Amino acid sequence: MTMDPLSIIILVLIVIFVGVLIGSIGVGGVLLVPALTYLCGVSVHVAIAAAMVSYLFSGLVGAVLYARKGSISWVSGGWLCLGAMPGAYIGAMAVSQMPADSVKLAIAIFVVFAGVNALVQPGTSVGNSKSDSAFWLIVIGLFVGFCSAMTGTGGPLVLVPLLVWMNWPVLSAVGLSQLIQLPVSLLATLGNINHGQVDFTLGLGIAVVMVIGVTIGAKSAHRLPAASLRRIVGVVLGLVGSWMLWQTAQRLL
Repeated sequence: MTMDPLSIIILVLIVIFVGVLIGSIGVGGVLLVPALTYLCGVSVHVAIAAAMVSYLFSGLVGAVLYARKGSISWVSGGWLCLGAMPGAYIGAMAVSQMPADSVKLAIAIFVVFAGVNALVQPGTSVGNSKSDSAFWLIVIGLFVGFCSAMTGTGGPLVLVPLLVWMNWPVLSAVGLSQLIQLPVSLLATLGNINHGQVDFTLGLGIAVVMVIGVTIGAKSAHRLPAASLRRIVGVVLGLVGSWMLWQTAQRLL
């Protein structure tokens, strides 16, 4: 993969921005795969695999930062991770068998969903969900792991909207989204190694840059109004998702 200096600078800025979004409100990783495919010309399957490698490090840094602030429920996180592990592995196996345009269409739908959710949810929930039993958390983890591995989004994109909808506090939801990146990215990477291809050089390069953004975002999340951040992300994801849908529809129709 050869890139000109301007494209490299743009990619670095996008990855930092993605890291800030992941660290602050969880949603953000969905922008990484489109950036790699449309800006760098990386195939969608290679882009997803590289993104999953980078989420190992962004998830670790984010989880440590949120844990220091007491924003992670370790019991709930354990059940979520237990369900996410098989889900991520199955998703990684499935994505290697899907046509590239179908995968891109799925990613575009997830982008639009995330944007709409960020705009319509108030982001000021109080109290934990009544549906936080071990069984339901495992089921949620399984669903999150599968969808995340299929779309290269790492976990937060699916988990945060679900937990906010279930009336979890926003910081708790985002904290758990940092933690769930670890089993999702690890099992998805193992699945990609066995059933696809993994560019570790690209993945590690992205990770080095992304942790900078995650650190900034995690610190900001505990200082800035969550509702304002959600509105900004909602608009950005809505625009990006609409553009991706249009691009993908042109090729499929």
